Amino acid sequence: MIDIRQGQTGEHLSREVFHERFMVRYMDPAYAAEAEAIARLEEIAWQAYQDGRKAPITRAAGPGFADPTYEVSVQWLETRQRLKDAQAHWNAPSNPSRVLVIAGGARNDGTCPGEMSKTWRLSTLVRDVVQQAGAHADVLDLSLITSEYGRAIHPCKGCVGTAMPLCHWPCSCYPNHALDQADDWMAEIYERWVSAHGVVILAPTYWYQSPSPLKLMIDRLVCADGGNPDPSSTHGKKAAQAKQIEKDGWDFPKHLAGRVYGLVVHGDVAGIESQRRNLSDWLDWMGLIDAGAHAKLDRYVGYYEPYWNSHEALDRDTALQEEVRNVARAVMNAVGELRGGRLSQPDHTLNRPRPK
Repeated sequence: MIDIRQGQTGEHLSREVFHERFMVRYMDPAYAAEAEAIARLEEIAWQAYQDGRKAPITRAAGPGFADPTYEVSVQWLETRQRLKDAQAHWNAPSNPSRVLVIAGGARNDGTCPGEMSKTWRLSTLVRDVVQQAGAHADVLDLSLITSEYGRAIHPCKGCVGTAMPLCHWPCSCYPNHALDQADDWMAEIYERWVSAHGVVILAPTYWYQSPSPLKLMIDRLVCADGGNPDPSSTHGKKAAQAKQIEKDGWDFPKHLAGRVYGLVVHGDVAGIESQRRNLSDWLDWMGLIDAGAHAKLDRYVGYYEPYWNSHEALDRDTALQEEVRNVARAVMNAVGELRGGRLSQPDHTLNRPRPK
């Protein structure tokens, strides 16, 4: 018998608490002239919260789904179609190679620090090598969640911990309109990952670990590793149905397998080796292929030197700059082999005795 453990979450917010939280975004006195209009919007939002209108616009899933009659979020269906189109573009030999260059730091000069990050500077070195090789460099600057209005990556809810088929590919946890979680960047980011033949992640080290924006993206990519492409099979988030599907046998599909990757991890005191290892282990687990030893780099910039002149330390370290370019060159070489059918994957035909 399948047992669903419950009792962790508290009661729904009271109307008074909901009002307090809703009005936080309207503290600017400039909104006062529209107080009546805001009150009407609040009432609509309150009813959506009460009714749990996570996906207010749905349609029947249609042919090809386990339950064609199940009502699925239109936004999710649109994202799914974009991923299918991206995969078709990825497969077409005539299309140019694409490399996703991910700047994983949180700092930029458009917010409180007032200065660009060293990660961004290193990402431009990778971008230039990719472009010079004739490929398309798709630069994903994750710091934009700190500086752009309406830009957010919401946290993973851990559906996979209940059962892998409950974790949908792409993620169906967001947007959640009932909880005002509508501004989720991941739908676009999934498409960019699927489109990429190669991925280069560049990351500073924050307290021995990956920065928050990068970690948010990583957690939300769990659905790419074993995720269920058919939410109608679990009728949305029906935990018991998902548990039964996994119990009966789940193949844990790797939706991003076969792409090439490179890594650049930097820091100033400690933690670069562990973060680089964690990132490479994660990418290996998802079925991506490293582009060789020169494609996995961890280096200090101004080891134990002050923060204020760290950009100058990077200016002086021309060897590091060239090593970063070599990461990009190694990835481009591997992408060429991948697309030419020459990239060796000695273990790709092996059966996994512990699929997960």
